[in-house]
Amino acid sequence: GKTRMSENVIHQIWLKAVALRDEAGEVHVIVTADLVGLSEKMVSIIVDNAIKKHKIKRENLILNTSHNHSCPVTEDVLWLYYEFTPAEAAAKDRYTAMVYSKYNEVIGQALNDMKPAELHFEQGLAGIAVNRRRSRGAETRSFGGQVDQDVPVMTFKSEGQIKAILFGYSCHTTALGGLSISGDYAGFAQLELERSFPGALAMFIQNCGGDANPLPRIRGNELEASKLASMYGSILAESVQQVIASPMKSLAGPIRAVMGETVLKLNEGLSLKELQEKLPNKSGMEKREIEHQISQYKTLGSPPDKVKYPVQVWRFGKDFILIALTGETVVDYSLKFKGLYGWNDTWVFGYNNDLLSYVPSERVLKEGGYEGTTGMLEYGHRAQYSEGVENQISKIVYQLVKKSEY
Repeated sequence: GKTRMSENVIHQIWLKAVALRDEAGEVHVIVTADLVGLSEKMVSIIVDNAIKKHKIKRENLILNTSHNHSCPVTEDVLWLYYEFTPAEAAAKDRYTAMVYSKYNEVIGQALNDMKPAELHFEQGLAGIAVNRRRSRGAETRSFGGQVDQDVPVMTFKSEGQIKAILFGYSCHTTALGGLSISGDYAGFAQLELERSFPGALAMFIQNCGGDANPLPRIRGNELEASKLASMYGSILAESVQQVIASPMKSLAGPIRAVMGETVLKLNEGLSLKELQEKLPNKSGMEKREIEHQISQYKTLGSPPDKVKYPVQVWRFGKDFILIALTGETVVDYSLKFKGLYGWNDTWVFGYNNDLLSYVPSERVLKEGGYEGTTGMLEYGHRAQYSEGVENQISKIVYQLVKKSEY
């Protein structure tokens, strides 16, 4: 939500990729990014390039972002937030072009650097996340306080050395809030792990942190806020290091990757007349939200009543599953699917593909609040999701998990 250019860099932000070729010869790639998210347009360009240049199957490519709030704006991500000057728009476009180039570069480097490797998995715990819905004043005290403190860790070992560490957590990367570039607490954790394991690539996966924040936070003093973010990063890195120092479960292949799509329905929004009546009294982002919907009435007949929702599932052998969801999924999805498919051998993460919107569970939808209702407008949607959204996602996940079975 920053409306001015960044002023300095606390530490660099990264695109990182790991490539896997299983015994069946199938190639799979996971790319992580210290970005707030990707748009549908960005995903399309990145995927098309990967398919054309690297011959990767779509279901074999996972694109995850840390949802970092201390990064530059790219392409049309969260486009309703901003009114750019010509100079700002040019800077955004230059940066976006570089990002596309870097995606292609890191995918190519990962594919060209594959060596025989052993994969291991286990989970630790960290206590950074707080359910932010419950922490936002007296009116939210009745909301659920669910969090997922699991820290899933996957290591890639070759020639006796750890070459890559994939680790995740369910929490917004919002410990920092100034005008500095960084990867927030997740960036600090990656840097610390790479210092602890020289030569290894540390890659952060954002899990299902749509309704969780790192708390407490400091606002108005960037130096002190940076110290706090660094401390959160150290806590997360320590959890990962403790997992690696303990026995981890060996993962076997082959890897079976499947991808599917469902449709999430939206409630009725305001009529064209109601929007036109509201517009004169609005300014800033709220005005742009209304103008966007009015434009959809004029060009499409009405704002769309549904959105596409892709899901990916990777199964490693018979004993381990990755479930990659789309958008800002709330914690209920992580807890639900791990409960259904195995607490100790299932990794559930959101923030893949398009930064579609907040994705509420049925509980969050009924409670209301930002993640369930008003947060939809800033993503360009006409209204909140209809009842049944959780069931719709659960059905496609179930179908894909079954399809991935050997």
